Amino acid sequence: MAKEMQVIPGALTLAEMKEFAGFGSATQRYIRRSLDVGLDRADAVQTWSRDAVEESGIKEQARLYKRLADIRKAIPDDCTIDGIEQFMSPLIQLSAYDLGQGRINSFPAYRFLYERLLGPDVRPWLPGGFCAAASLPHLHPKTRKSLLQSISEAAATAPGWSTREPSFYPEWVDKVDISRAAN
Repeated sequence: MAKEMQVIPGALTLAEMKEFAGFGSATQRYIRRSLDVGLDRADAVQTWSRDAVEESGIKEQARLYKRLADIRKAIPDDCTIDGIEQFMSPLIQLSAYDLGQGRINSFPAYRFLYERLLGPDVRPWLPGGFCAAASLPHLHPKTRKSLLQSISEAAATAPGWSTREPSFYPEWVDKVDISRAAN
């Protein structure tokens, strides 16, 4: 008799939080900012821009992320290659943009972001989108090598994918003035 796997409430959320905590601070910041832009959670320019260059970058990201709704609609229902051009081409283009920003430096960070931007149905397509975008010539050869080496064999050859929605969506956290908090 097979033993059923018991899911402990909150354990998966805690695992997602732990994974996010393992990313570098620049990656964490970029993921939170990207979620604000892509999910229209907050005024990303007001929250995240520290100067005119960063403001311009956020506005460019917002322009590109307008394609997210169309990409979500185009996610194939099955893993056949019929009709994937409408989906993979914009996924690769958007992925190439994000990887080109230099803040997403591994497949786990990419997967973390894109599962939240596009939902769990995108999981089977993320290794292909990542590898295609990571091998484009707009990235420095060392960056391409590092990105491509970051995808594990298990991720690249997974026989199946979870359909569970992500539960942890990191957000901006205001800094606490410790001297004032102690009073």
